[in-house]
Amino acid sequence: MLEELRQIVWEANIALPKNRLVTATSGNASARDKDTELVVIKPSGYDFDKLKPEHLNVVNLKGEVVEGKLSPSVDTATHLYVYRHVQGIHGIIHTHSPYATSFAALGQTIPLCLTTLAMEFGTHIPVSDFATIGGEEIGKEIVKRIGTCPAILMRNHGVFTVGPTVQAALKAAVMLEEAAQTVHYAMLRGTVDELPDNVIEEAFKFYKEKYGQKSGSE
Repeated sequence: MLEELRQIVWEANIALPKNRLVTATSGNASARDKDTELVVIKPSGYDFDKLKPEHLNVVNLKGEVVEGKLSPSVDTATHLYVYRHVQGIHGIIHTHSPYATSFAALGQTIPLCLTTLAMEFGTHIPVSDFATIGGEEIGKEIVKRIGTCPAILMRNHGVFTVGPTVQAALKAAVMLEEAAQTVHYAMLRGTVDELPDNVIEEAFKFYKEKYGQKSGSE
């Protein structure tokens, strides 16, 4: 089932260790099919080096396995809660990327002092309250606090990023970790100054309208 989407989600999953966003078997990527509403997600505790598209689980929004021989991720309930409550989200990434997670461990947002953060996220990165894993509690925190931002720092846990596609969610996770590392180093050297709201707004608008190749351009 969903062969093309399986391939896309598999590529997103194996990109996590390649980008140093996860270690061992932690972290996961999922995507929701726009036609069937079925979700493709990584199996629980499965080695990324051994992962193949056919190992991924297909589940419905109730959490029932539609296809797959392996147990789905322990974060499945989190992903499904978000998908059920936010229609525009069709891809979710979960990582424990070290620099971004170091801010989550302190319950602190990443100071919005870089144009990179302004352009990619357009707003401050929200920080959740503590929520236990394995159920819907983390999903509820994401829906409650993420707002228009594609990323959220889960207090004492890690990072979740979302997007209209799993590729967009992956990009947000990569960009967040890179920015978190830069800000971490800057904070070791001194006090960082956050960008004014008007600069953030202008940078975000410019990035969305001007960056990259647009339809019709050569």
